[in-house]
Amino acid sequence: MKRIALFVLTNLAVVVVLGIVASLLGVNRYLTANGLNLGALLGFSLIMGFGGAIISLLISKPVAKWSAGVQIIEQPRNADEAWIVETVRKFADKAGIGMPEVGIFEGAPNAFATGAFKNSALVAVSTGLLQGMTREEVEAVIGHEVAHIANGDMVTMTLIQGVMNTFVVFISRVVGYFVDKVILRNNNDGPGIGYYVTTIVMDLVLGVLAAIIVAWFSRQREFRADAGAAQLMGRKQPMVNALARLGGMVPGELPKSVAAMGIAGGIGKLFSTHPPIEERIAALQNPQA
Repeated sequence: MKRIALFVLTNLAVVVVLGIVASLLGVNRYLTANGLNLGALLGFSLIMGFGGAIISLLISKPVAKWSAGVQIIEQPRNADEAWIVETVRKFADKAGIGMPEVGIFEGAPNAFATGAFKNSALVAVSTGLLQGMTREEVEAVIGHEVAHIANGDMVTMTLIQGVMNTFVVFISRVVGYFVDKVILRNNNDGPGIGYYVTTIVMDLVLGVLAAIIVAWFSRQREFRADAGAAQLMGRKQPMVNALARLGGMVPGELPKSVAAMGIAGGIGKLFSTHPPIEERIAALQNPQA
């Protein structure tokens, strides 16, 4: 219920903020006089911005299973699978969430959590992770993923992505309309080439800026998940060891839909969904720094 309320309030806040900014700048009066319906554009922006993000969240589990080739452990076939399931169960109980589905996928060292709801999520670990880490380190990684679920990170990242999408759609079209009707003086009833070209360019530019903002939020969530793993295990050293071990490996590439919820990954400082390993270790060892 709290997550649903957050989603509704976020939607309302986006509409209010965009409306207030447009009014303060006089944009609404000017553009409305020139034929642009800002109310309709706000509605369109919300549908486009949040619609795609919410649909992506709702289908995240089946898409992750298919794209990563996750094999769900229905009945453990060996001692290792039984241990993984029981480890997830132990942490889920301690974190106060429902038991997630548990799966294994082939590939280089990595793991991820996904799902639209806390009580019906998915935790998956790779064969490379199981083969390259000690049990205690794998346990820490599983704790990290369970912490993502308990923190509601999937929903939070969806809300942030939806807000960014909404602003991108709204601002790019307002600017496109302004360029077309005011600067290029297109007097036709419909939008001209100036609108379409400007909108495409603005979508690309603002999309890059939005991606940087979303990646920054994702990196903060990684620090919290690391701390959550340490709390679930009762001590921080296993998570420190797991990160140090991961730093010496080549992490597996995850599907884009779950990359932000993995244990490692990301390209470039600004666009990376994960902080550098050294920073994560330092944050665990010096939480007040």
